[in-house]
Amino acid sequence: MFLFKRSSISEILSHAGVVLSTLLVVWLSVLLVRLVGEAAGGSIGADVVLGMALFSSITALPVILSVSLFIAVLTTITRCFRESEMVVWFASGLSLRSWISPVLSCAIPIALLIAVLTFFASPWAYLQISEYRQRFELRSDLSKVSPGEFIEVEDGARVFFTEEPLGEGEELGKVVARVIDPQWFSVITAKSAHVQNEDNGDRFLVLNEGYRYDMKPKTPWFRITEFENYGVRLENRDEQGTSSEQIRARAEQQIKARPTTQLLGDDTNRARSQVMWRSALPLAALNLALLAIPLGAVNPRLGRSGNILIAGLLALLYMNLINLSRGWIASGALSFPVGTLLVHGAFSLLAVFLFWQKMRIKRPKQS
Repeated sequence: MFLFKRSSISEILSHAGVVLSTLLVVWLSVLLVRLVGEAAGGSIGADVVLGMALFSSITALPVILSVSLFIAVLTTITRCFRESEMVVWFASGLSLRSWISPVLSCAIPIALLIAVLTFFASPWAYLQISEYRQRFELRSDLSKVSPGEFIEVEDGARVFFTEEPLGEGEELGKVVARVIDPQWFSVITAKSAHVQNEDNGDRFLVLNEGYRYDMKPKTPWFRITEFENYGVRLENRDEQGTSSEQIRARAEQQIKARPTTQLLGDDTNRARSQVMWRSALPLAALNLALLAIPLGAVNPRLGRSGNILIAGLLALLYMNLINLSRGWIASGALSFPVGTLLVHGAFSLLAVFLFWQKMRIKRPKQS
């Protein structure tokens, strides 16, 4: 038994390393092409491409590790059956259940690593990606508001003209701004200004020590306001310039970047769905590893493509059901305990059924 376990663990880890390195190379290749395209289009800076590729790889590692473990166990067991090596182990008194111990010896440490990645490393990586994008957007806004030029934002609804800064620590000097909204036509003057980034992602041009002159068109209304600090939004994320898909993507990015401790204290469906997703990946890695044992037990006389195809479809169905459950929990259609345990319980029962089917002794056919 010791020789069997040692050889099995060695082969599983060897296959897992090869699959993991292959999947990482493919992932990085696709990711770098996409990031370079975004940099060329001006969505991100060229100097942050490698950093974003690194952090994006951290967020993808839990799924890649789960798939690598599943493929490694599946190919190891399939090879043993194809080359009739299992005949020797069966003759030595071992059965298909004997694979559970070496598989779990490999799967449990990987599942613990996935848990660390999903609960701690991935949120931190998503936060770094978000900060990279926010810094670039803020830097873009600073370049838009440049001294000596008229700058239009929001399709001309706001026009700015600034001078060179005179005081130390000032980003911009004197500012003249024209602002048009549905009710008022406004002209704003200030001695200095700077761009400020808020926690929710909104960016403002903060004007210091100035006046605002408001006039309501086609009416005699006119007012003058003196201020010490006055903020003018440079970009409104919720107006027509931002599509609903972009708003949902940003909201999803924000929830993914939240630490797990904050999500556990948040009593909303979106927070529960994210906790469910983070806890589901380690459990899925264990379930897939155990499911690969009966799926890899094939008849050497039959073709192997059908068995591998079924295994791939089951793994894909498993991940899609987890993702679907996350969406149902976020929308309130499914409770957190049911959404968390239903999919894993169903595939655990499927693994037990497949073990029973492979190990049961069939009666000989009577002529």
